[in-house]
Amino acid sequence: MLRIHNSLTGLKEPFVPLVPGQVGMYVCGITVYDHIHVGHARSQLAFDIVRRWLRAGGNKVTYVRNITDIDDKIIDRARERNEPYEALTARYIASMNEDFAALGIEKPDHEPRATGYLPEIIDMIDRLVKRGFAYVGTNGDVFYAVAKFKDYGRLSGKKLADLRAGSRVEVDEAKRDPADFVLWKRAKPGEPAWDSPWGAGRPGWHIECSAMAVALLGPHFDIHGGGMDLKFPHHENEIAQSCAACDAPFAKVWMHNGFVRVDDEKMSKSLGNFFTVRDVLPRLRPEVLRAFLLSSHYRAPVNYTDENLRLADASLQRLYLALRDVTPSEAFAPGEASRHFAEAMDDDFNTPGAIAALQDLARELNVAKAAGDGLKASALAAELRQLAGVLGLLEHPPAEWLSTGSALAEGTQATAEALDPAEIDRQVAARIEARRQRNWAESDRIRDRLAEAGIVLEDGPAGTTWRRK
Repeated sequence: MLRIHNSLTGLKEPFVPLVPGQVGMYVCGITVYDHIHVGHARSQLAFDIVRRWLRAGGNKVTYVRNITDIDDKIIDRARERNEPYEALTARYIASMNEDFAALGIEKPDHEPRATGYLPEIIDMIDRLVKRGFAYVGTNGDVFYAVAKFKDYGRLSGKKLADLRAGSRVEVDEAKRDPADFVLWKRAKPGEPAWDSPWGAGRPGWHIECSAMAVALLGPHFDIHGGGMDLKFPHHENEIAQSCAACDAPFAKVWMHNGFVRVDDEKMSKSLGNFFTVRDVLPRLRPEVLRAFLLSSHYRAPVNYTDENLRLADASLQRLYLALRDVTPSEAFAPGEASRHFAEAMDDDFNTPGAIAALQDLARELNVAKAAGDGLKASALAAELRQLAGVLGLLEHPPAEWLSTGSALAEGTQATAEALDPAEIDRQVAARIEARRQRNWAESDRIRDRLAEAGIVLEDGPAGTTWRRK
């Protein structure tokens, strides 16, 4: 049975959907003022895997991932570039979608934008004001009164007294309590604004997700996810807003993914130590980045280094090598590898364990190939393809993958890429002819020349095959 670590309780719990066979899942998406970085990709990939495994278990998943398309960062960036905020966000939404598609991250069922849900946001704020959970500050902003919500801090473990001690009251003392947060921001001159009962303005960041989640999934749904950095204050504030406005528990299970780290610091735009997906993909194939991010448990940090990327590339290459020259059967009986794979995934989506099951299956496939057991090899290849497909891996024909070298290979890559497949095939044919004539010196010379160019030759019963290093 699937067990998920619930950040709300701190426990790994059996997952039982609120409605049998149906799962509602909301995941915090991207604030679109720049290209996405590898940390964003890690978070969205984690929940792409959650959705895939829930579906593999026979559930109908309704997946909602929002887009924040209006906030201070977007307004500031549009002003810097002297363009309408709509043009800026449209460009980065298109960029985001391209990068997610390259990484095999599937589109959600719903992708609401904050600017498309202003009536729902205003209605939720109005309910909070009328119920006494929100008030208009002295500066015209609408604030949530955290002291009114008795369970505030349940998700993050933070106490109001500590938050107040660490807060700085704004100069104009617009808030009644330093821990209160903004629901509606009164517009400054020249800023984008929408009409509301409290004057022209725009929503605060936290209220967007509450309103969109409730509108699309209802006030009580199965899973809410996001990065560890969103646990406080964003997700804590979502709980306070949603429960107070709807008299419902909001999300049943809360999931948070760990950070991508660079030099032992979280990868983030604010620290300036981030790599955009667009920076990275010219250097390696998207599936390698996907495999690298899946090589660590979603709740654990993952260290972004070239060495770890090379390890992910080598791991994929072993799987593709096992599949080479085997036609997967149309049907197979799941074996031990399928059981180990399912056990790992049911254990809080343990992708490193699932990948280990794939490697075990690849070794078994190699043994069957070496023994000449074609039927068993075909069945194992089908099993390997199907299990890897759950993780979004092994999506390419093996021959195609193995004929394309990794951009992270050291020393030989430029030369290897300079040799096109036709030229490599010509040299392989020349080597075969040299071997036929027992000209071993010429055969070795061709092999060594190709090796220097990053081309690996492999001689087997079916003949000579090649792959890029």
